[in-house]
Amino acid sequence: MLKKLFQTNDDVALLVLRVVLGYVFFFHGMQKLTTMYGGYGFTGTLGFFTGKLGIPTVFAFLAIMAEGIGWAGLITGLLTRVAAFGIAVNMAVAVYMLHWQNGIFMNWFGNQKGEGYEYHLLVIAIGIALIIRGGGKWSIDKAIADKMK
Repeated sequence: MLKKLFQTNDDVALLVLRVVLGYVFFFHGMQKLTTMYGGYGFTGTLGFFTGKLGIPTVFAFLAIMAEGIGWAGLITGLLTRVAAFGIAVNMAVAVYMLHWQNGIFMNWFGNQKGEGYEYHLLVIAIGIALIIRGGGKWSIDKAIADKMK
């Protein structure tokens, strides 16, 4: 089971998917952990998740950590499947709780009540691909898996 967690191949496409997703979620994670990039920081985000959205504290904490440290796992390729799962679940919950009612399209022109869910679907799809195939080329997961052989 542990071997399966790390197993991947030298696929460059997986490298691209995980590094770009990790880069994007660096900014989202920093917003949730700190006040960088216009974020509310850990306390503000936790308060929003538990107070306004009614998410239990343990799940709110896990959601913040999924983005707050998941980006690093993706960029380095360490526990890629775990990081991708956390971020994909976050996006699925965001669609369900906040974005579904706004339709698929992003709010490019500010004429919708809120943001749609097209971005979230793309992140979920990338996350699923990484969960299935792993971190690919130049991932720490691959180095670990190679040593387990």
